[in-house]
Amino acid sequence: MSGFRRPVMGSLERSLMRTYQPKASEITRAWHVIDAEGLVLGRLCTEVARLLRGKHKPTFVPHMDSGDHVIIINASKIVMTSGKSEKSMVYTYSGYPGGLKSETYQNLLDRKPADAITRSIAGMLPKGPLGRQMVKKLNVYAGSEHPHAAQSPVVFNLSAAKAR
Repeated sequence: MSGFRRPVMGSLERSLMRTYQPKASEITRAWHVIDAEGLVLGRLCTEVARLLRGKHKPTFVPHMDSGDHVIIINASKIVMTSGKSEKSMVYTYSGYPGGLKSETYQNLLDRKPADAITRSIAGMLPKGPLGRQMVKKLNVYAGSEHPHAAQSPVVFNLSAAKAR
């Protein structure tokens, strides 16, 4: 095996094989507003998680927060299909013995619609510090008003998420 030589790469080949890594200063964040009236919960949440994570951008890298800010209005008018609102349960655990509480998703939607949507989206994001940073860019409001008009959010249309 003395005649085997490993090929040496020239500077041109090395420069062509570099992977682009965006710097934190190069990341631009847009603001999107989504009207949740009549939208299916799961379909809405997957698209919002995609926007928060930044997967719609060509500069996406999994270890950085490159996503956009998302505002969801009319959260109280969200829809769940095929009776899932009465069947699916939401569990909260205090950490103490006997501290497990459960309620139906419909009850949570009636009580706190913003928390129900935030909880569903947070479950679709990475766990740990990166996911917590992404959830901070999510703003959910039960009504049709929001205080983020100064950021001039762009309306994001989710026609595929409409309830049939």
